[in-house]
Amino acid sequence: MTALWWVRDDLRLHDNPALAAAAEDGDVIAVHVDERIEGVREPGGATLWWLHHSLTRLGAALRAQGVPLVLVSGDPEELIPQLVRDSGADSVLWNRRYHAPRRAVDARLKSALREQGLRAESFDGYLLHEPWTITTQSGDPYKVYSAFARACGEAGPPRAADGLPPRLVGPPDGVRAGGYEMRTWLREEHLERVLDRRGWIPTSPDWAGGLREAWSPGEQGARQRLEDLDGVLVAYAEDRERPATEGTTRLSPHLRFGEVSPHEVWHRSVECGRGTGPESFRRELLWREFAWHRLFHLPDLATRNVRRQFDRFDWREDSKELRAWQRGRTGIDLVDAGMRQLWETGWMHNRVRLVTGSFLTKNLRQHWRRGEEWFWDTLVDADEASNPFNWQWAAGSGDDAAPYFRVFNPARQQERFDPDGDYVRRWVPEIGTERRDDPIVDLRDSRRDALAAYEEVRGSPDGV
Repeated sequence: MTALWWVRDDLRLHDNPALAAAAEDGDVIAVHVDERIEGVREPGGATLWWLHHSLTRLGAALRAQGVPLVLVSGDPEELIPQLVRDSGADSVLWNRRYHAPRRAVDARLKSALREQGLRAESFDGYLLHEPWTITTQSGDPYKVYSAFARACGEAGPPRAADGLPPRLVGPPDGVRAGGYEMRTWLREEHLERVLDRRGWIPTSPDWAGGLREAWSPGEQGARQRLEDLDGVLVAYAEDRERPATEGTTRLSPHLRFGEVSPHEVWHRSVECGRGTGPESFRRELLWREFAWHRLFHLPDLATRNVRRQFDRFDWREDSKELRAWQRGRTGIDLVDAGMRQLWETGWMHNRVRLVTGSFLTKNLRQHWRRGEEWFWDTLVDADEASNPFNWQWAAGSGDDAAPYFRVFNPARQQERFDPDGDYVRRWVPEIGTERRDDPIVDLRDSRRDALAAYEEVRGSPDGV
């Protein structure tokens, strides 16, 4: 028998339920679809760069087992059945995803394949708790993180993580899929040519040099981060707040692309002990879960205010100020440091994300969507849930959002979390020279104006 493993955001061999099921069914063909789905936006430039390299490394790992990785582009509802016919596969298996337009495609495809007498199954490989399993007593979704986290705890520990499939082999020569015999897809140079045609790697100009220096996409890089987890979590509760310190796990892009299982990450953190570091880290994992649970129930999270009264909020449109923020040229040290770190490495320290988000939406009073769109294009860990969820939280328009009166003061945040200035000097070396930009806004005055605008919405009949 032959099984198609439909690869999505689960670019790993370890603890991969869909891959394990495919391996049990028989010979495995892996297929990744560069999808075109209505209602789903194209990935950003940084995530496409990551995906190119992650697929390259997944292909090499599968090739070592004789398993081909077929790459196709287009509508999966047409392409997957075509691959089934070409290869003679008996089953199609995948790990579930949770954004409504993607779930609709999966549901239609599963029904169509089963009508043809094929086995079509989906598995839980991306989240610790699937959205429909954590609800209030009345069956409603949670809207407050603290209550959600308690409910996750009451649901019991996540399932144990599995290792590699005990048996993983590809089909014999002569089987075809994607217009080629399987041995063609087992050639490294062929996979690279197909990926290169997708055009995900920048060439002119090559803006990805900093990404290459900072990251190692793929399962091997993820597992190295996992091996380092013990050392990081010792002081995680304190060091995670200091942007100049390597105090975070750097697992977020690996989790975003499913290069490591959240179940394995969770249980590895438990093995690290009961200290404040592991506990703080697991709260961050549950925050990621909460974002996906909210997207499951709010599929337009990236385009629509959760709190609809913010539809009337007096956002400002100033392209010059927005560009200064994007380029790290606001004249505000911590903000500029964070935005330059983002552009150079495709990542920004979480504390600084809070500051830059607050500055854009409160001090500059620009719509949170402007920031969300920029992060979507520049973050290597941008996903459909966490990116808009966190921006709505920062802006105050989301549920369980930061209080409207919380405006992070970048200068005070720098004094508290970068007291020696190591972080800002690393990214803004011209501080203290005549080349330094003047602040584009007065922090005190802009805070006052923001609070007045927020108070106006808060005082409306339906409130904030």
